Amino acid sequence: MLFQSRTAQRAIPDRTASGPAVSIADAERPAANGRRDLRLDFFRGLALFFIFVDHIPENTLNVLTLSTFGFSDAAEVFIFISGYTAALVYGRAMLRTGPLFSTAQIFRRVWQLYVAHIFLFVIFTAEVSYIVERFNNPMYNDELRVGDFLAEPHVAIIKALLLQFQPTFLDILPLYIVLLAIFPLVLLAQRVHVLLPLGPSFVLYALVGWLGFSVHGYPAGHVWFFNPFAWQFLFVIGATMGYAEIAHRVILPQGGKFFATAVILLAAATIIKVSWTIHDVYDPVPALFLKQLWPMNKSNLAPLRLAQFLILAYVVARLIPPSSSMLRSALARPVIACGQHSLQIFCLSILLSLLGHFVLTEWRPDILAQLLVTAGGIAVMIGTAKLLSWYKELDRLASMPLPAAGAGKPGAVRRHLEPGSA
Repeated sequence: MLFQSRTAQRAIPDRTASGPAVSIADAERPAANGRRDLRLDFFRGLALFFIFVDHIPENTLNVLTLSTFGFSDAAEVFIFISGYTAALVYGRAMLRTGPLFSTAQIFRRVWQLYVAHIFLFVIFTAEVSYIVERFNNPMYNDELRVGDFLAEPHVAIIKALLLQFQPTFLDILPLYIVLLAIFPLVLLAQRVHVLLPLGPSFVLYALVGWLGFSVHGYPAGHVWFFNPFAWQFLFVIGATMGYAEIAHRVILPQGGKFFATAVILLAAATIIKVSWTIHDVYDPVPALFLKQLWPMNKSNLAPLRLAQFLILAYVVARLIPPSSSMLRSALARPVIACGQHSLQIFCLSILLSLLGHFVLTEWRPDILAQLLVTAGGIAVMIGTAKLLSWYKELDRLASMPLPAAGAGKPGAVRRHLEPGSA
């Protein structure tokens, strides 16, 4: 669970458990009862939909995404859940087989993320270059920040390989790569005490606001949009929550007064942010506390963004338990499928949002076109996720031992292998 009751406080010893080695598939089991916490997949899938919609500048449907109702947006959801699930997966691996195995698995995942980012960079750049040439519109070069690649590709490609060159929309995967690369240190600290990494992480976050630490990018004068020195704090908070689950430790108050206070603060933040959204459309409506609270720096994860998101996560986790029937509804299943294949669907969403941007800019930007582009993109994301789930089921069935001669009904295995049977 994201936040456990006080009845589940049995601590797992920090020493490595004895017994046979486990696989990553074993480590990914999210709970002792073998059930996966579908909330993580659901909200990660929902964040992927929000990212797709928000990345289409002309799409007025982005008023339905998280950023309309709060100071945070899908980026916070993505990073928090990434930290949480990393602690679940690799924390269990470390407790069972030791830090060496878990570190090796972490860096294997880092390599997968890096390859995915470079592949996405190549396709993204090719897509933009083709559109620029096809419609003779060099505006896209500056808007999407690929002009430097086209001007000096021999330099830009090296900078891309070093994660310094980050065109528009291609900035969150490099952040995740860096955060996961340093995660073994977080796990080692959590092995001593679940809260130990929070201290150094907070100090680094505070120094960003005080001294302005940042990571240089390309071309000269640019910095990483998502400052790893700041966003690591949210990642570590998520990892702390995840590790607390596998260690059966309660680290947040569970009382009704604390929850009621969180709900009131969340409601106040929502009212303030909605007033800003309405003010942008209809000027006579006042934007509450705009002068006092704006700007809220996203690159350095402004404290108000962080606080509002953490309150939101706490309230949602209390209102929607892992056993919620909503998570097993027909509407939730496609969202969960996307969340379970988050890397592939994220890369696809970036390319689809870019395509949607081109369609609405070069073809027609009216509301009907926006609805068609949004619905079509989400349908492609869901269809791809379902296809990936089917292939995964094929792999699982192929690894199963063959039944004994005469056992079972003829054609049973074949029916399992048919699309839609999983």
